[in-house]
Amino acid sequence: MATSSGQVGTPKDAKVGGAKVGSQIGRSLPRLEGRDKVTGRAEYTHTMRLPGMLYAKIFRSTVAHGRIKSIDTSAAKRVPGVYRIITAEDIRTVIPAPYYGPAFHDQPILAVDKVHYVAEEAAQLIVAEYEELPAVFDEVEAAANNTLVHEELKPAGTFADLKHLKGRKGTNVALDFKLRRGDVDKAFAAAAHVFEHTFHTQKVLHLALEPFASIADWNERGVTIYSGSQGPSFVRTEIARLLGWPENRVRIKVPYLGGGFGAKLYIKMEALATALSMIVRRPVKVALTMEEQFYTITRHPSTFVIKTGVDASGRITARKCEVYWNGGAYADVGPRVTQKSGFTASGPYDIDNVWVDSYALYTNLPPAGALRGFGIPQLVWAYESHTDMIARALKLDPLEFRRKNLLREGRPQATGQIVRDAKLDAVLERVAERLNWGKPLARGNGALRRGRGIAVAIKAVISPTTSVANLTIAADGSTTLYCGTVDMGQGSDTAMAQIAGEVLDVPAESVRIVPRDTDVTPYDMGTLGSRSLFHMGHAVRLAAEEAREKIKAMAREVGEPEGSNIPLPDLFKKKFGMQAGNIVGTGTYKPDYVPPDPATGLTDKVTPFWMCAASGAEVEVDTETGHVRITRLITAVDCGRPVNPKIVETQISGAVLMQLGFTMFEKMHIDAGQVTNASLADYKIPAILDVPQAMENETVDSQLSTGPFGAKGVGETATFCVSPAIANAIEDACGVRLTALPLTPEAVFRALRAQANKPLADDA
Repeated sequence: MATSSGQVGTPKDAKVGGAKVGSQIGRSLPRLEGRDKVTGRAEYTHTMRLPGMLYAKIFRSTVAHGRIKSIDTSAAKRVPGVYRIITAEDIRTVIPAPYYGPAFHDQPILAVDKVHYVAEEAAQLIVAEYEELPAVFDEVEAAANNTLVHEELKPAGTFADLKHLKGRKGTNVALDFKLRRGDVDKAFAAAAHVFEHTFHTQKVLHLALEPFASIADWNERGVTIYSGSQGPSFVRTEIARLLGWPENRVRIKVPYLGGGFGAKLYIKMEALATALSMIVRRPVKVALTMEEQFYTITRHPSTFVIKTGVDASGRITARKCEVYWNGGAYADVGPRVTQKSGFTASGPYDIDNVWVDSYALYTNLPPAGALRGFGIPQLVWAYESHTDMIARALKLDPLEFRRKNLLREGRPQATGQIVRDAKLDAVLERVAERLNWGKPLARGNGALRRGRGIAVAIKAVISPTTSVANLTIAADGSTTLYCGTVDMGQGSDTAMAQIAGEVLDVPAESVRIVPRDTDVTPYDMGTLGSRSLFHMGHAVRLAAEEAREKIKAMAREVGEPEGSNIPLPDLFKKKFGMQAGNIVGTGTYKPDYVPPDPATGLTDKVTPFWMCAASGAEVEVDTETGHVRITRLITAVDCGRPVNPKIVETQISGAVLMQLGFTMFEKMHIDAGQVTNASLADYKIPAILDVPQAMENETVDSQLSTGPFGAKGVGETATFCVSPAIANAIEDACGVRLTALPLTPEAVFRALRAQANKPLADDA
């Protein structure tokens, strides 16, 4: 029965047993929050106001690396409407140790003594004087450079495998992860062919359409923070640590989130807003402009040196990977990206001898953190371009070369964990089929040349992480779910309601999801890395199962027979004599995990599940201009059993389009540490005319045996293979190989001129 709110079903429909409402898993249910968003009722932190609230504006450094000699705020103080100018010294009066960060306590709330990277003056009347210091911007140079961004490493303690770095000095290396399997040197010596290439990726931006915003409202009893955060539980823990308070004095409330993509993880504006509110004793809002996002958090640029040995039959026998991650001035979650992506740096192939060195580097650029894929798109760009180059050099079909070397079910991945429920072969074969790989391709004529390319990838989802869910059933039979997963547009609220509905046999639309509020919603590690559907999905399942068992126990207690069909409101009245009481279920989920061996990086339990994808592209290259037109872009993913097929479809297409921008044109241009295109006028993101002529996305038949109802996450999966598939297609079309992103017309044109021995003047 439909209600005025658009919900289906009423509380009295809920029953102990009997007729079922039908499976909630596999329904393409419209997103539960969709109506609020399209009607303008949704409230975001950026649009919130509190009584008496002040607005903060940030003065930003104009040098990449320098010691602060003086700050003159006198002119700014005289501007009407300015309530107070606050510096780092003021911050220290309320927070004596004002440093934060998930991996290292390396980021000050406001710059203390020294500035580490360039932004732009936001408060034009403030004047700062600096003693400019040498700066380092390139990740490979930073590894061996004597110009230190930080004098000492200070692990935060959040991640146990970083504790050994405490006190390390004289280095820009924030983490050096290594993986060693077999005997790489011996295998290279015996190989019939050895190939080595170097690949680069550029600095790009998350660019959520809602910029960072936080409001802090402090008093002596505690602080309430309203923030667009992907991880309210972590924010609560970190703010409590900074203040020396118990967590129950810190409350984080998350309104609707206008996109995140990894940018809004951990602490961003929350610490500054809290310190300012403590000083002025009024609510304070820190809301960044679109431009300021460019200075706050970005994606890691990378350099990947990859070397592969191949035997006479075309089998890969050895692979060595050196990956340098440019983390910028503060580590953020970069060391986790470095390690977790390093597990699969050798690719989705069955290789007996693997050597991986993955380095997190400090530089004097804007910080880098998690961005949809957690480093995997940068790695796949390199290893799948490299794989195509090997196949072409050996005159082997690129698809056949991949088939010969692909990891199969039951075989050990490079870490030593056995591969289970990873449909690598299925995604690869589906894309090949959709591309008509075995049939001739019309190659074009004249200046227009056509080609096609393919790529396949694997990712280990991050672990170990914990999720907790609470679920209550009221005396009228209605269900309310409390969980910390933040719905930022990916449809997680809808999926969690479907999981709860499946267990309790109620329509998902009738399940209310409580907005994220750390005073009432329980702990969750964070909404990141495609972990939520699996981890929080299991926690919700467990909470609903516990509630279901309590319903059955109540029915037995009041004398109902097994299989009773009594409506829940009647059951509560039979138990309490009136409409009273609650049933509460709690679920906690943390998968098994075995830390990698410090010496080898090997472990037989590195991930609770594998993420798999393949992409194929057909392109048309204008050899006179370098312009590339993508005529077809095909992506197939393994997401287990789709909980909500329509949401899965939009997640795939959104991920593909986001990575398309990173592939073809997005790039932060930086001159001496200064971002020179920090606006949407100068930083191009995909528009409707950039969408490929034919974009085909699908899932393959799959079931994750350990997943909630067979499902696993999908938010990142479709980003993995887009870049190398397009680059491989460009080479197939016109014979030029690009090894650095983005694949701009200028880059293609320069490569074509170099191929013809007619380089442009500045390339000569």
